[in-house]
Amino acid sequence: MSTKWFAFLPNLISLARLALVPVSVDMIATRRWPEALAIFVVAGVSDALDGWVARRFDLRSELGAYLDAVADKALLICDFVTLAIVGVLPMALALLVVTRDLMIIGAVVLSWLLDRPMEIRPLWISKANTFTQIGFIALVLASLAFAWRTGPWLLAGQWLVAALTLASLAAYFRRWVTHMSA
Repeated sequence: MSTKWFAFLPNLISLARLALVPVSVDMIATRRWPEALAIFVVAGVSDALDGWVARRFDLRSELGAYLDAVADKALLICDFVTLAIVGVLPMALALLVVTRDLMIIGAVVLSWLLDRPMEIRPLWISKANTFTQIGFIALVLASLAFAWRTGPWLLAGQWLVAALTLASLAAYFRRWVTHMSA
């Protein structure tokens, strides 16, 4: 095995996860719930695997950090939107998730354009938000795949995702305003 290839392994895993996004969207759009859940689980395992390989073999890179984040966000955003389009989740929740990420990206780009680049670091609230979004999508897909009753947890999960998404947006906005005002 070539050493160069191995050094790129975490990035290849992230790229494979990114390639799963359209497959995930197709499974949800065609209401193939067991397959959608399987794709989501494979994506989650690959997320853990690429991080472990990068840390274990000291293969962390700036490109890898961006690929990992893009793959995670692409999967979550596309799954939220597709689940809303097929009527499983409220469109307002999907739009909130998408809007948060677009506003953060917009703020970062604006800071670069104004020659005031910001260091991009995840906040604890952002990590909690991402963890909650992943868990929520996994539960929704599992409930559909195994025909579980959703009961009150579905609505509670929607409110939790919405609250953490808004809290994360507020925290990033505060950080951005502080940075731009300094």
